[in-house]
Amino acid sequence: MGFFDLSRRYEGLDRKRDPLPLIANLVPWETFRPKLNAVFLQAGLRTDGKDRKSAAGRKPWDEVVVFKALVLQSLYNLSDEQTEYQIRDRLSFMRFLGLGVEDGVPDATTLWLYREALVKAGVMQTLFGMFDAFLREQGYKAMGGQIVDASIVGAPKQRNSREENETIKSGAEPEDWQKKPAKRRQKDKDARWTQKNGLSFYGYKNHIAIDRRYKIVRRYSVTSAERHDSQEIDNLIDASNTCADIWGDSAYRSAEIERKLAERGLRSRIHRRAARGHKLTKREQAGNITRSRTRARVEHVFGHNVTAMGAKVVRTIGLARATVKVGMMNLAYNMSRFATLHRMAASPP
Repeated sequence: MGFFDLSRRYEGLDRKRDPLPLIANLVPWETFRPKLNAVFLQAGLRTDGKDRKSAAGRKPWDEVVVFKALVLQSLYNLSDEQTEYQIRDRLSFMRFLGLGVEDGVPDATTLWLYREALVKAGVMQTLFGMFDAFLREQGYKAMGGQIVDASIVGAPKQRNSREENETIKSGAEPEDWQKKPAKRRQKDKDARWTQKNGLSFYGYKNHIAIDRRYKIVRRYSVTSAERHDSQEIDNLIDASNTCADIWGDSAYRSAEIERKLAERGLRSRIHRRAARGHKLTKREQAGNITRSRTRARVEHVFGHNVTAMGAKVVRTIGLARATVKVGMMNLAYNMSRFATLHRMAASPP
């Protein structure tokens, strides 16, 4: 295949508005390199060149290329094996990573090892914050107030006995698991059950706060699914937002939260909820409807994550790994949102 044949194929992808080139060109990937290099060096996945005895053998993967592959994985909700296959199969993925058809591709094991290094280093929040700082430098400051909400992210269900579940909830580990290391490795001791709208769900929660103006995720935290939404609000509030208004559904409404927000000089726009034996007045109901017009913007974020990115479940075991997967999902969303905002700004009115 000639050079111009590949060029014409890429031009065809551009005519179909492939979103990946815009993300690849706009995101400052090199700013992540020092932090990634330090993490992967500590994990033994890279060398500083001093300990390398010869140039023989396979060289370690470029840290930014692997990081971009993990972003691709989140954008399309792919397993490690599917990520490897799709990179080999799709020209758009190869172009995003800066690879040619003659180049090697990070395999599934490589992706797992590098992601595990991020898990052990606990740097996902740092990487997320680095991109948020870049967005602010580009003029996308947190404006218009903030909206908080949480979404359940499913995990593979555990077929445990009632006794095993009770032991796990108490903070211990079943004796049978200690005798069977292979079984133990497959057991998720951090995911929990919860109920929503009369249905049961198992997994984790993605708690986020977005700014009203740009619908960019500014803060996030990952917990087990059983944790109540209101218990994470302190970790989500962005003090740098230019507006003091905070929106949230009725799950965040309590006298304690209202007091804390007032002490911090924030204005509560949280939905009111009825108490036992005391229904909402018509005025309170009308107020909730008005608040919903703004609060619904956070649902657009979760809707994009589910419909466009397929982010319904995490195929990992344990809270630490789920935190990296969900954190990468939030980061990938912000990158995609940044590209959308850039395209909108460049379009004629």
